[in-house]
Parts: sequence; structure tokens; C-alpha cells
Amino acid sequence: MFVLLVLLQVLVLNKISFLGYAVPFAYIYFILKLPIGFNRNLSTLLGFLLGFIIDIFCNTPGINAAATTLIGFLCRPVQSLFFMVDDYNDQTPGLRLLAGGFMKFAISIILIHHIVLISVESFSYFNIKFVLLRIVLSAILTSILVFAFEGFSLNKKSSWQKSN
Repeated sequence: MFVLLVLLQVLVLNKISFLGYAVPFAYIYFILKLPIGFNRNLSTLLGFLLGFIIDIFCNTPGINAAATTLIGFLCRPVQSLFFMVDDYNDQTPGLRLLAGGFMKFAISIILIHHIVLISVESFSYFNIKFVLLRIVLSAILTSILVFAFEGFSLNKKSSWQKSN
């Protein structure tokens, strides 16, 4: 999934710009799908590696690495806000398991990522309306994409279970 999301982001999604403001960031789906209660140090490292690889392909100086490292680090504490971590330990978060909690968790992580990424990229709040518009529109596009991935995986699993 890591490689597919990186390729999707670099080859397709970075070329998409909605109204010149928003770009969907599908690669953070990898961080969202880490198991509940996953080792915090390892999720931080994986977040850094994911962002670093995106930065290499996009020729951005550490912006994605900074944002994904932060969400990798914050993933477990944010999970504990929406899930009973001990009850779901080592299970992959998703709509199938935790519909409402997963949606809140995903939107929270997406917003944190986008606030950091776009703020560092803009490096100024001179035009705060433009920065906020980019954050909100990109977060909405990314959320739609993440929930579409989840819906696709739900349909795939249910059709697979019916055939067996």
C-alpha cells in the first residue's frame, strides 16, 4: 500500500489542482491505516520515511516529511481520543470496525497534516484567507478520497466474503 499511495500521489494527484487551491494528499491514508495501538516510534519513523520519499519525488525541501512525521507521532494520542485503544489493540482502524470514530480520527489527522503542510509551504500568514482556503479545500478533497478508499475496501471485502 505504501508504494501504491506514493505512486498515486506523485504521478496523478500532484497534477490535480481544484480551483487552483486544493490538492488531495492520498499518501496519508497509509498513516491512517496503521493498527490501533501501533508503536509510536515506528509510526513516527514510517511517517518520516513516507514524507521524505514524497519530498524527493516532488522536490520539496522537507515539507511533507515534517507534516507526516508529526501525524505519525500524534497518531496514537489522537486514536485514544476516539477509540478505546485497549479494546481494539492491533486492529486496523476503518469504517468497517469503527465507523464514527474512524471518521473523526481521519478528519483530525487530515486537518493536522494539512495545517502543518500548507502553513510551512506558505511560510507566511500575510494572506491568511488564501492559506485557510487551501487548508480547508485540500482537507475536504483528501477526506473524500480517504473515505472513497474505505468504501472501496468495504465493498471489496463484502463481495469477497459473499463469494467464499
